[in-house]
Amino acid sequence: MKKVLVTGVSGFLASRTTIQLIDAGYEVLGSVRNMTKGDAVKKLIEAETSGPGKLTLVEADLLDIDSWNRAVEGVDYVQHIASPFPEVMPKNDADIVVPAREGCLNVLKAAAQAGVKRVVLTSSTGAIGYGKNGNLRKSTFTERDWTNTDDKRDTTAYFRSKTIAERAAWEFIDSNQSGMELSVVCPGAILGPVMYKDTSSSINIVLKTIDGSAPAIPPVGFDIVDVRDVASLLIKAMELPQAAGQRYIGAAGYLSFKEVADHLRKQLPNRKIPKLVLPGWALRLFALTDKTVGPILIEIGAERKMNATKARQELSWSPRKPEEAALATAKSLIALNLA
Repeated sequence: MKKVLVTGVSGFLASRTTIQLIDAGYEVLGSVRNMTKGDAVKKLIEAETSGPGKLTLVEADLLDIDSWNRAVEGVDYVQHIASPFPEVMPKNDADIVVPAREGCLNVLKAAAQAGVKRVVLTSSTGAIGYGKNGNLRKSTFTERDWTNTDDKRDTTAYFRSKTIAERAAWEFIDSNQSGMELSVVCPGAILGPVMYKDTSSSINIVLKTIDGSAPAIPPVGFDIVDVRDVASLLIKAMELPQAAGQRYIGAAGYLSFKEVADHLRKQLPNRKIPKLVLPGWALRLFALTDKTVGPILIEIGAERKMNATKARQELSWSPRKPEEAALATAKSLIALNLA
């Protein structure tokens, strides 16, 4: 039974990836920052699995290299998914950039020393299509594109952290002599079924649409992808020989918040879902009182679309439609009484 280390196993994407790995017969070692909630997370994940694999937990911190040296012992593959993603962006970039970059390098250094075959890094489309001006903000992007972290007007601290961490990962692999392979997956806004309350910040796209907290719809949109499909892409990037040394966009299609709201209104007629689209100036005003809105302000006037042809063709990846991901998110939030 091959062993896979999944970092940040309690996270939205990491937990779903762990489920698919266990169902595929892998032994999963899931990292948590502390074991306080470990047993609860383990039970929730195992309740969703039906395969022959198994899950054990290990305590590790992004900035503690010794904890990663212990965690990677006997591991064949690493899925490095853990990365700080606060709902409110910090005033100081270092608060998010340092743990993202140094944590990534700590995992890579430990994995290379331990003889790990391949590391799959979860990056983001935020490392691809940002730091742009003018009409470039309405472009279609591919894996050849990179976010310009020097442009603070069209990036967030989170997108800068993902870009800096990914570039550091590629630089490490280029200079490392261990023979360890690296593959990178850059997902869009991740939606899909939620298993427990601690969810990804991207879930707010749906949550605030259906819980009555948003009086109107933000005039922005994102390339969306279902969490189950990102998990399957991460595993393909780990298993398939052709994925070594490659970068893949994981996105299923662009939807505006209005399109998300319109779809959910049809499917959930008993929910009061807003119809009014806010003008950009009103969203900026709203962001003064709701700090979680701040990160999406850079999407006003933009329409960044992602071309996932490479993953579809090279890895035979076939994601669900973004509308399906949005509806699955809504239904799960309602089922858990979170909305």
